[in-house]
Amino acid sequence: MSPHEAAIVAAARSWIGTPYRHQASLRGVGCDCLGLIRGVWRMVMGCEPEHPGAYRPDWAEAGNTERLLAAAGRHLIPVDAPGPGRVLIFRWRDGLPAKHCAIATDTGRMIHAHDGACVAEVALGGWWQRHLAASFAFPPRAPRAFHEEDAHR
Repeated sequence: MSPHEAAIVAAARSWIGTPYRHQASLRGVGCDCLGLIRGVWRMVMGCEPEHPGAYRPDWAEAGNTERLLAAAGRHLIPVDAPGPGRVLIFRWRDGLPAKHCAIATDTGRMIHAHDGACVAEVALGGWWQRHLAASFAFPPRAPRAFHEEDAHR
């Protein structure tokens, strides 16, 4: 694992236990799956490149556009497979836009925020692998190193 990937994984792990809160992105207080990615970006890369604006829980079904994949494509680098520090994007069902994201901690585990639960590290098992729509890497800019004092951000 590269130092960049290790910083991303360490930052993501610092969010474990954060309660699920739709549209939130505040470690220890609340986040949704996108809020987790946004928060890790801020911790490792600096300022967010774009703000998602308000969105309803059914935003993907209502709009029927690949909004999440399009945003990932604007700011992340497409890669072929999950790996440490990569952003994983999932589609709940075939024919629906992708609407869930996570950060891989290695090739078989990921950290994600799921409605009704806290941020957790879980196995990237068969169900998740079958629903994986795309994998992305954070850009290779000079990242900020994650330090334990960042845990209060």
